[in-house]
Formats: sequence, structure tokens, C-alpha cells
Amino acid sequence: MLWTEKMFGVKKPIIAMLHLDALPGDPLFRHGDDMDVVVEHARADLHALQDGGVDGIIFSNEFSLPYQRKMDMVTPAAMAYVIGCLRSEIKVPYGVDAISDGQACLELAAAVKAQFVRGTFCGVYVGDGGLYNNDFSRLLRRKAALHLDHLKMFYFINPESDRNLDTRPLADIAKSTIAKAAPDGLCISANAAGQDVDDALIASVKEANPEIVVLCNTGCRVNTIERKLATADAAVVGTTFKVGGIFENRVDVNRVKEFMEVVRQYRSSL
Repeated sequence: MLWTEKMFGVKKPIIAMLHLDALPGDPLFRHGDDMDVVVEHARADLHALQDGGVDGIIFSNEFSLPYQRKMDMVTPAAMAYVIGCLRSEIKVPYGVDAISDGQACLELAAAVKAQFVRGTFCGVYVGDGGLYNNDFSRLLRRKAALHLDHLKMFYFINPESDRNLDTRPLADIAKSTIAKAAPDGLCISANAAGQDVDDALIASVKEANPEIVVLCNTGCRVNTIERKLATADAAVVGTTFKVGGIFENRVDVNRVKEFMEVVRQYRSSL
């Protein structure tokens, strides 16, 4: 049995993204914006996702665009405030993703008692934000220092938007990462949020590394999720749960219910 089945209580769990609004210090957080509104938007999305039947939730600073490689302190502080306000209402396992800053992700997880994290913890990438060099030796030592022994870590091994400077096949990168860092799961992405992940790419990583949890990280839709779960052990889902399937919108509980009904029917056939 994979550890995900124990944590989430089901096979092939669906982990929903809860995209927080822009936070203080972010370019999209305008003069006059209010953290109370950020909390209320997050609360509405939280209940829509839970009422729709998702198995887990990741809180992320999705609208902190452009993302910082080393976050200002206000960002994880604001994220912790929002999660703290909502913690008594969270009914499913939850994690955090402090986007593009692995250490901030671990610090935030320690503060809010997250059960798992998702992030770019290893590798060297280049993209619009410049060079992105990750030192997992430092991050894992920080994890140990924070006594986060039970925290599960989902690693991006081909992050959205950026190009990996490691030219080895992704299955080989996965094998090497597993040997050196013992990640709890590997996230396989397309070139951007909301885009469809190549099924063969997911399969190549899983077949080469059958002992690891492999997640489809982008592009899952109601008409593709069965195919994705045929090769992946779990899926991270965000945009398709929004009103009209539009990234900037709030979560639509009816879209979540429709999606999760397809997932439940698929699970019943396993």
C-alpha cells in the first residue's frame, strides 16, 4: 500500500490547489486591499473544495506573481495567517506550497502543521525569472532541524514554465533524485499550469521508479482524469475546479462534484 492511501484514505487521491489571492507585498495586492477579504475568499474556496469531495488540499500563493526565489518574510507570514484563520474548518489532509522558495515552504509547513509540501526542491532551471538553483542538501538539513520527520515532500522534477538544465531523461533524473533525497512523491508537469501532461512521460517515470508515488501535476480535466490516473498514483488539480475552468476565478463546487464523481467511478473499478 502506498503511503498516500493511508494519509488520504483512498486510492488515487485528488489533491486540490487552493490558490490564495495576492498577499501584502505582491504586485497584485493593491493599496486598499484587505487581508480579511483574502481570508474570506480562501474560506469560500475551502468549503467549495471540501463540499465537492476532494481528498486533500494544498494552500499556495498562486497570485504572488512574479514569484520570488527567496521570499520576503511577509509572504509566508501572510499565508500562515490565512491558514491559521481557517484551520478549524479544514476537514481533509492539507499541505502548503510557498511557490519557488523551498525553505519558505518548510518554514511555513512547520508553522501551520502541514502534513505535506509541494515545491521545487532540487535541480537547476532557467526561465523568465532567471536562473533557479536548488540546494536540497541545505533544505533537507533545515527539515531535520525543524523536526519535520513526518512531513511528506512532493518534488517537482520538471517545473511548470522553466526549462531544466539537466538534459538526462526525466526517468533518470527521478531515479537519481530518489537515491539522493528520498522524496515522498514526484510531480510531473506540463509546460504551464493547466496544460495537459504527456501520459507517456508519467508512465516512463513510474515504470522506472515503481516504488515512488508519482503525481500528475497539471492539466487534469473531467474528460482526462481517468486516463491520468491510469498511469499516475495521484493528481494535483487546480484550474479545472474554477468557475468556467478559468485560472483567475473562484472555485465552482459543481465542477468539483462533477470531477470527483468521475474519480469515484474510476476508483470503484480498481
